[in-house]
Amino acid sequence: MMKGNEIMGIENDQSDTVKDKIKRMFSLSEDSASNEEIRSRLLDGGRVTGTNMCVLVCAMVIASVGLNVGSTAVIIGAMLISPLMGSILASAYASVSADYPLLRKHALGFGVQITISVTAAMIYFLISPVKEPTAELLARTGPTFFDVLIAFFGGLAGIIGQTRQDKVSTVIPGVAIATALMPPLCTCGYSIANGRWDMLLGAGYLFIINTYFIFLASGIILSVLKIPKIRELTEKEWRRRRFRMVRNTIIIALPSIIAVYSMMH
Repeated sequence: MMKGNEIMGIENDQSDTVKDKIKRMFSLSEDSASNEEIRSRLLDGGRVTGTNMCVLVCAMVIASVGLNVGSTAVIIGAMLISPLMGSILASAYASVSADYPLLRKHALGFGVQITISVTAAMIYFLISPVKEPTAELLARTGPTFFDVLIAFFGGLAGIIGQTRQDKVSTVIPGVAIATALMPPLCTCGYSIANGRWDMLLGAGYLFIINTYFIFLASGIILSVLKIPKIRELTEKEWRRRRFRMVRNTIIIALPSIIAVYSMMH
């Protein structure tokens, strides 16, 4: 009888060891940076400074040229230097930490970046001699649920990369390419400059998908990492926040699901 119990104990120990190994394999806290470093890194990346704005305008013009001439390599280059991702991650941090004045600040800064980006693209396309939409432009006007998946998992990878102790990572450039925040905004500028309101709707929706699901994924990971809050939320506030998150996710994702369904039938 004792032998049977000993065997069962050994099996339980082995089972626990396997579970522990699996937990360690997927643990986000093993090599995460300190809360202070995460805060500093994300908020610094979301600053709307003169340098960031100049780089943003340069990236927009480069992306617009790439879309205008159908050059994928040029578009990728523009996505790599764009600072737009920083504002989304900073806003996600402010939201998770319940710092609403900080959230308003970064959301406003992101709005300014969007306005300047679309304006720069619009000016370029107004003076560009090439008026016909290229395949690269048209590719940003028909978002589907696949774009939702790319944005969400790209956002997960992006925030995980930004919260690691090791700053040297290939994750952020890869996420910048995969989630593609710049091209939809450039397409919006093209649409306004050339009166293509049908393209404006599709490109604007793609940008909303990318922005929201990067924000959502970042918020989830920061919550898992237990980012400190400036104040504790009441149960009523938690329920309200969860309801808004579910509602907004459904509203934003639903048209893309319908688009996939239409493609398959």
